[in-house]
Amino acid sequence: QVQLVESGGGLVQAGGSLRLSCAASGRTFSSYAMGWFRQAPGKEREFVAATTWSGGTTYYSYYADSVKGRFTISRDNAKNTVYLQMKSLKPEDTAVYYCAADPRNSKRVSDREYNYWGQGTQVTVSS
Repeated sequence: QVQLVESGGGLVQAGGSLRLSCAASGRTFSSYAMGWFRQAPGKEREFVAATTWSGGTTYYSYYADSVKGRFTISRDNAKNTVYLQMKSLKPEDTAVYYCAADPRNSKRVSDREYNYWGQGTQVTVSS
């Protein structure tokens, strides 16, 4: 069982930055695929970014087209934490952001492919 706790959300002006963190419990964090999703009011939950680890210093990252070049996902396996650095934020980035984990350590961009979820953290970008 994995428990995920997100933090770092808040209110920011357009063009600003935020860094979200997701702390995970469990001893096998490094072998999990980790992802970030978001859900805006009245919309379906959508993929934002994901990361997998292939051992050593080899990480793979995947991004939704809407955030490429602005968001960066990273992970610190020693701290059991995954991060989402968000820059050049836009009002359309406003959503509840969720961290997700799955023990199948491969590219996963659908929320149906993740077994564990955090409670979410609100990000609001004002214009």
